[in-house]
Amino acid sequence: MNEAIVEKGLFLLSIFSILIFLLIIIFIILESFPAFQHIGISNILFGINWAPDNGFYGILPMILGSIIVTVFALLIAIPLSIGCAIYIEEFSQNHIKTLFKPIIQTLAGIPSIVYGFFGLMVLVPISRDFFGGSGFTILVASMVLAIMILPTIISLSQDAINSVPSEYVESSLALGSTHIQTIKNIILPKASLKITTAIILAMGRAIGETLAIIMVAGNVAEIPTSILSPVRTLTSNIALEMGYAIDIHYNSLFATAVVLFSIIMVLMIISNVIEHKWGC
Repeated sequence: MNEAIVEKGLFLLSIFSILIFLLIIIFIILESFPAFQHIGISNILFGINWAPDNGFYGILPMILGSIIVTVFALLIAIPLSIGCAIYIEEFSQNHIKTLFKPIIQTLAGIPSIVYGFFGLMVLVPISRDFFGGSGFTILVASMVLAIMILPTIISLSQDAINSVPSEYVESSLALGSTHIQTIKNIILPKASLKITTAIILAMGRAIGETLAIIMVAGNVAEIPTSILSPVRTLTSNIALEMGYAIDIHYNSLFATAVVLFSIIMVLMIISNVIEHKWGC
């Protein structure tokens, strides 16, 4: 009897959570509809000018900004995080593993404003001194994002490495392969799908980051021309202007949210397809 009550309760909670999620989606779409209707989907998605006071609502610079910052963050984070996961699981001693695990968990729990403040006070001045300009650049934003997504990729990559059957590793070593060769030819190929999923999840985390990026990216709504250019992302655009936006400007920010939500949903779908179809 108690199990039936618990089962029904959990079922109702699941339905309630799904309904809340659907209501949020419906609200965002309804609020964005006037913008898509009056401005046009193509003008919003492919317009290169964002100047609400002058009637321009193109978000292409923000789309490109989000993608570029995320890509550079992944280029920095992927080799570092996978290398760290391999070291912890394959080379470190037990006391090192015990030490690293809470450190990585702590990094994952640090508020984004702390990372943003670190970037603002440390990385921005370094960029300004070495490269000139204001220091608020794609490079700095990417470095901050890379630090933020490291714990996600490291933790999930560790799980992926641990999931490789020990029989495969032992067989490789028994056939004369070195430890390095076993990691290269057995462990990493077998764990690659789960590591890919980890990278995709980290990508979604990076694209959705707001506060830290606002603090270090420069927030210029223009198509960047180099890695040292300031940039504005989709999340920053919404956070910076929602407080005073009215009428079609308000609706266009919700249109920005729809685009951002669509990108993240695509990433989540890809992650689930990899996990279920290819046995990740």
